[in-house]
Amino acid sequence: MSSTLFRTKRVEQSILDTEEPEHALKKSLSALDLTVFGVGVIIGTGIFVLTGTVAKNNAGPAVALAFVVAGVVCALAALCYAEFASTVPVAGSAYTFSYASLGELPAWIIGWDLVLEFALGTAVVAVGWSGYIASLLDNAGWHLPEALSGRDGADGFGFDILAAALVLVLTGILVLGTKLSARVTSIVVAIKVTVVLVVIIAGAFFIKGDNYDPFIPKSQPVEAGGDLQAPLIQLMFGWAPSNFGVMGIFTAASVVFFAFIGFDVVATAAEETKNPQRDMPRGILGSLLICTTLYVAVSIVVTGMQHYTELSVTAPLADAFKAIGHPWYAGFISFGAAVGLTTVCMILLLGQTRVFFAMSRDGLLPRFFSQVHPRFKTPHRPTILLGVIIAIVAGFTPLSELAELVNIGTLFAFVVVAIGVIILRRTRPDLPRSFRTPWVPVLPILSVLASLWLMLNLPTETWLRFAIWMVLGFVVYFLYGRSHSRLAQGEKAGAGSAAKPPNGGVE
Repeated sequence: MSSTLFRTKRVEQSILDTEEPEHALKKSLSALDLTVFGVGVIIGTGIFVLTGTVAKNNAGPAVALAFVVAGVVCALAALCYAEFASTVPVAGSAYTFSYASLGELPAWIIGWDLVLEFALGTAVVAVGWSGYIASLLDNAGWHLPEALSGRDGADGFGFDILAAALVLVLTGILVLGTKLSARVTSIVVAIKVTVVLVVIIAGAFFIKGDNYDPFIPKSQPVEAGGDLQAPLIQLMFGWAPSNFGVMGIFTAASVVFFAFIGFDVVATAAEETKNPQRDMPRGILGSLLICTTLYVAVSIVVTGMQHYTELSVTAPLADAFKAIGHPWYAGFISFGAAVGLTTVCMILLLGQTRVFFAMSRDGLLPRFFSQVHPRFKTPHRPTILLGVIIAIVAGFTPLSELAELVNIGTLFAFVVVAIGVIILRRTRPDLPRSFRTPWVPVLPILSVLASLWLMLNLPTETWLRFAIWMVLGFVVYFLYGRSHSRLAQGEKAGAGSAAKPPNGGVE
């Protein structure tokens, strides 16, 4: 049984599958498109919201260092993703990489994890976008009924019509083609980056040196306890990370990590890239470098404009300009945040549909969903299905308390990809690699340890919810995926044939 659970899919077979006409995606993306995708999904609520929260509660002006720490963790993972995405340019990201190195069951686990991560991420950001738009409409004198704004009306019914509508519109755009999605994303990213640059340049004129004192506030230990909301590390070892001080920077890094989520989505578009061996590393590493630089610059400016103890935790950038008597900038920032969140939703939805598509093409999910549109060459069936489900979830469910699940899902994927790089180097040293992760196995091991450390800083309740989702995934795999996978079907066909091919396509 263990041999079937850890059977791996040959890299050559994964690439051949992408050439089947009815399952082939259109190759239309360049390195610039991939970089824009990365910047589009990374710059979102993190830079507009989390800066104030972690500065006020954890790190003070040293929040800039927290962004650097989180960026380094992501960079370690990005180097591993870049090698895999250029070596195995197939839709599915960490799922496909795991199938080629760790085996079918680990691949299923990570694919199931990514479906949850991207779905919740899309829904959470859609609800956040809805809040910004509703606020702008209120300022213009247009007020949505309570029952359609996500808040319970008089009869107890509440549906967030704006969040649901956004998801459905983006679903339609993704069905029409990835290149169209890239064009829409390019326009929106240009607006979003412009807003961020305005914050940096305009805010630099209002920096006061006194606001940086102290740059790293004195440590204030958090009392250890048994609350499920406490980090898992607190329950395991009997202590909690400090607020402020040097340890406060690392605590802040585990929070601002949410601001970096999304660069791994770039890897899901490998199959739709014209020259993935060259362009995937450029897109992944380039987008991460750009966003880390912008994050650090914004955090330095905003904590220089206003003392960290006075920063807003809901809209720190906008409120900092209000505090110094420039409300026009505040409105401009709010508009940019609302526009920018549309690309975050779109690219998270794109990533999820590609993972779902890859899993169905491998037979772990119904093959019905692996058929591409005859004209647009997009996986329209899973895109429509998942778009409708996420629209319903975003419309009816308050998801703020589930946002941490997105963090733990991403970090778990980082761990698996880093381990996969080490294993594939040993099992398939012959594979052509246009990009090689440096210092293997040291760098992937550091990536695993850094990701695990941030995971331990997440609430225990998040771990429990994640475990429940994983248990459900095991049930689906053993009831359906294990017997319907293409590798399983190939083994059955080989067993009934006198001329069984070598390994039956299984490594």
